[in-house]
Amino acid sequence: MNEKAQAWLGNLLSWGQRRQAGDAETLYAEAVRLARNPVFFDTYGVADDVDGRFDALSLIVALVMRKLKTLNDDGKTLSQQLFDSMFADMDLSLREMGAGDIGVSKRVRAMAEAFMGRLECYVNAIDNNDKKSFSEALKRNLFRGNKTIDPLANGLVDYLFVLVKEIDNLPAEQVLAGKLEIK
Repeated sequence: MNEKAQAWLGNLLSWGQRRQAGDAETLYAEAVRLARNPVFFDTYGVADDVDGRFDALSLIVALVMRKLKTLNDDGKTLSQQLFDSMFADMDLSLREMGAGDIGVSKRVRAMAEAFMGRLECYVNAIDNNDKKSFSEALKRNLFRGNKTIDPLANGLVDYLFVLVKEIDNLPAEQVLAGKLEIK
């Protein structure tokens, strides 16, 4: 391949990566929008604080990543980029809140590990249609062990299973373009 053709191919491939990174940012913004739905805080009792917002966002991103994993290699790539976008945002947010460089990297690493545990628990419960397990995982994570809230009894688990169906039913092209047209 001549030099001109290599440069053209390199630009084309680079464009594809930039486009996907842009789609990941759009998808992340959509996940943030869904995670900030007042229903989580006003109806179901998620704490409207830094931890509650992180856990609501983690939940939504986990549901989106679950969908992306079903969408061939592009979906898997976008899933990784969505994860990267989320934790780049966590890093930036912690810095804006005044955390130092050393503290930020440790906290972001701990948050990423916590997210991966949540992702595994949530996806496993959803894939097995195990509402009780899902409820227990939500109690531990989303509600940080608050024993006064029962996500199965208060309807949150049912609400989330409906949300999962909505996400699962989105067209692949739409999700891969970073769009979650869900209310």
